[in-house]
Amino acid sequence: MWRLRRVAVACEVCQSLVKHSSGMKGSLSLQKLHLVSRSIYHSHHPTLKLQRPQFRTSFQQFSSLTNLPLRKLKLSPIKYGYQPRRNFWPARLAARLLKLRYLILGSAVGGGYTAKKTFDQWKDMIPDLSDYKWIVPDIVWEIDEYINLGHKLVSEVIGASDLLLLLGSPGETAFRATDPGSESDKPYRKGLLGELILLQQQIQEHEEEARRAAGQYSTSYAQQKRKVSDKEKIDQLQEELLHTQLKYQRILERLEKENKELRKLVLQKDDKGIHHRKLKKSLIDMYSEVLDVLSDYDASYNTQDHLPRVVVVGDQSAGKTSVLEMIAQARIFPRGSGEMMTRSPVKVTLSEGPHHVALFKDSSREFDLTKEEDLAALRHEIELRMRKNVKEGCTVSPETISLNVKGPGLQRMVLVDLPGVINTVTSGMAPDTKETIFSISKAYMQNPNAIILCIQDGSVDAERSIVTDLVSQMDPHGRRTIFVLTKVDLAEKNVTSPSRIQQIIEGKLFPMKALGYFAVVTGKGNSSESIEAIREYEEEFFQNSKLLKTSMLKAHQVTTRNLSLAVSDCFWKMVRESVEQQADSFKATRFNLETEWKNNYPRLRELDRNELFEKAKNEILDEVISLSQVTPKHWEEILQQSLWERVSTHVIENIYLPAAQTMNSGTFNTTVDIKLKQWTDKQLPNKAVEVAWETLQEEFSRFMTEPKGKEHDDIFDKLKEAVKEESVKRHKWNDFAEDSLRVIQHNALEDRSISDKQQWDAAIYFMEEALQARLKDTENAIENMVGPDWKKRWLYWKNRTQEQFVHNETKNELEKMLKCNEEHPAYLASDEITTVRKNLESRGVEVDPSLIKDTWHQVYRRHFLKTALTHCNLCRRGFYYYQRHFVDSELECNDVVLFWRIQRMLAITANTLRQQLTNTEVRRLEKNVKEVLEDFAEDSEKKVKLLTGKRVQLAEDLKKVREIQEKLDAFIEALHQEK
Repeated sequence: MWRLRRVAVACEVCQSLVKHSSGMKGSLSLQKLHLVSRSIYHSHHPTLKLQRPQFRTSFQQFSSLTNLPLRKLKLSPIKYGYQPRRNFWPARLAARLLKLRYLILGSAVGGGYTAKKTFDQWKDMIPDLSDYKWIVPDIVWEIDEYINLGHKLVSEVIGASDLLLLLGSPGETAFRATDPGSESDKPYRKGLLGELILLQQQIQEHEEEARRAAGQYSTSYAQQKRKVSDKEKIDQLQEELLHTQLKYQRILERLEKENKELRKLVLQKDDKGIHHRKLKKSLIDMYSEVLDVLSDYDASYNTQDHLPRVVVVGDQSAGKTSVLEMIAQARIFPRGSGEMMTRSPVKVTLSEGPHHVALFKDSSREFDLTKEEDLAALRHEIELRMRKNVKEGCTVSPETISLNVKGPGLQRMVLVDLPGVINTVTSGMAPDTKETIFSISKAYMQNPNAIILCIQDGSVDAERSIVTDLVSQMDPHGRRTIFVLTKVDLAEKNVTSPSRIQQIIEGKLFPMKALGYFAVVTGKGNSSESIEAIREYEEEFFQNSKLLKTSMLKAHQVTTRNLSLAVSDCFWKMVRESVEQQADSFKATRFNLETEWKNNYPRLRELDRNELFEKAKNEILDEVISLSQVTPKHWEEILQQSLWERVSTHVIENIYLPAAQTMNSGTFNTTVDIKLKQWTDKQLPNKAVEVAWETLQEEFSRFMTEPKGKEHDDIFDKLKEAVKEESVKRHKWNDFAEDSLRVIQHNALEDRSISDKQQWDAAIYFMEEALQARLKDTENAIENMVGPDWKKRWLYWKNRTQEQFVHNETKNELEKMLKCNEEHPAYLASDEITTVRKNLESRGVEVDPSLIKDTWHQVYRRHFLKTALTHCNLCRRGFYYYQRHFVDSELECNDVVLFWRIQRMLAITANTLRQQLTNTEVRRLEKNVKEVLEDFAEDSEKKVKLLTGKRVQLAEDLKKVREIQEKLDAFIEALHQEK
């Protein structure tokens, strides 16, 4: 429909043009007209026939506006007639003026685009607070809406220069026509209208062309004025952007002051049941976790750990800790006047957060850095950790303390505060303190991706600096060093030549190079100053300083705020350049370790030290539980046997032998009762408890060390032995056990009534077995005393020594005396000793009286034991006489009754000890074992000492490398998303 309307309008315009052209000289060439205009030209034109081109059937008409084919129109017959000719120099003048309008139009459009681009650049410099929308006040978003006015302003600039609506190029007109948001869909905004206007301008009279030319001059002047107004708007917009950036900075400072109130509001919302938004782990926290794992995996920081970190180094008392506190915006480190306070490296991870808090890597406690009591507690905790890390006899330690600090406006980075470099070891320090500090500093600075923050005291002579030489050795080209001059306020007062400070900042005084040079002020030297007070003092000093007024220092080289921004930028630049390379190196290390494991331990799981400890722990607990499954019969048998082995010597030597020397049964029983009573009161209960405890240890050790067949893993042997020893050391038998046991043993030994023949035979067997074992021991002792007999001398070619020869002659002489008197008492009389000695001297054997007594003891013991065994054999049929109390009988078997009493006491004691073991002591031992295992689980050094070997270390390395690689991959992914 709109095409038909256009054709109709074209016809009317053409008819009017024909009427006006009747008096013209010459004719208008149809080739200069638009194709559509030629197609609708009427047939009454007198010269049309002469200028009519040949018609081609394959030709299609197109519009320069829409590039759509137009419908073919049937041409009317042409009438030829006379047309007067006219001069068209005003039209040519108008065409030139139109070209000038195109230039003005392009300038206006370019100016608008440049204004928009400048505005975008300024807006990109404004901090992005989208992550903290939930804590930012509404005024911030009102300002953000105000900034959006810039886009409207730019669009108005472009719209103000909308000369494209008049005679734009075909491409531009088509582009604007396809814009759904423009108003170019109106009929008079199309390219066809522009062509008709051009046609009308070319055939109008001279007066009309002159008037239009004058109008074009005025239009050009208006465009120039508009261009000037556009520049003014751009300048005004830049000023508004600067003003807006200052407003943003003020808002951030106000947010820092309102943290406490905002935290209360959040807590109140949580109390009301409002779901608290879970924030994602920040990028710097992810990177800090990688460094923490690396510090555990590679404490020496060898070549595998090339991840960036900001290393803060400086001479002692140069103010490096104060600079770090200014960057962290909190007084978090211990303070001292001139003494060494930083005794071990402190890794500080700075990150943005809604609340200004600090927490250690291995603790869940948060220290509120806005409260002075929490700051004091944090400083005390850091000092305690430093003293704990320092070993006895040392002054500093290489062990790192990991601290995270979060707060609004903090620059994200990881800094390591190192002990201050010293020149002289003073009293109270270890002799190797200076070398240890140098080795720690070099270990951190030799990392090729570490950023070195070199702190120099500006209040002292530059020639006294030690750290600059050290830094220049580690980074000779200064590609990763940032130089910081502290205490500039004191330097300005004390230094006679201010140009010396300028030489330091320009890098001309020290033999070192750096990426940047900064001058800062960290307070007036008062330890009670707050961070805000120090910052205000620093800004006031530099505003009034001659160093800035005389241009010795540049504005971007001063204040800790500019320093923190520069350090953060360098840190993240280094991270982005090196982190992927480090991730690739760890991938290669992981592949090598996995290949080594497959080749050496193809059938074993990759269990690290903690997993192996858990496996060993379960095995040990199972073995402790196995103690409760030991049968009562087994407990009583081993207890009874062990107890008899412990007390048999005392029973035979101190009870049985003295009683057997008596003349009658009454005296024998009396002696036995007295000695048994004394033994029970003083020694027997204690001996019984010792035997029970040793038996429990032996059984526990047997279960712990007993091989489990193919499933036995000898890697746990050292751990099991250590657990056993520690558990036994902690175990203590019940104090009331001896008292109760004493009463039971007294009652058992007082009983003399043998109820049946079976018990009698058991007592005889027990006595005979005990006497035979003692007789065997005695004969072995005599054989060792007198040497080999004649058979061994002939068969094995052995000879007696002189001492053995004397013992043998003495033994023979004593045996002769015993044969003469078989009922001889246990002790030799002095005259008997003299007789034996003289008899030996008569045969040429010199002998000492003490040697005679020692030989007599063994000879008489053997004689007595043989006699007792003969008597024991006779008493096998003496149970009948026992029941009649040996009345009218020459056989007396009181020694059998004694051994029956001992045997019964042993059985009752073993039963009592078994009950104590199974009911109390085994459970207490199991509890001790669990406590020991829990203590070992928390002691990493103990686990490293007890679980050793190539297999354990390989599994540990695999675990650490995998963990580091996974965390690095997650960090790199988050880093790419942030880009």
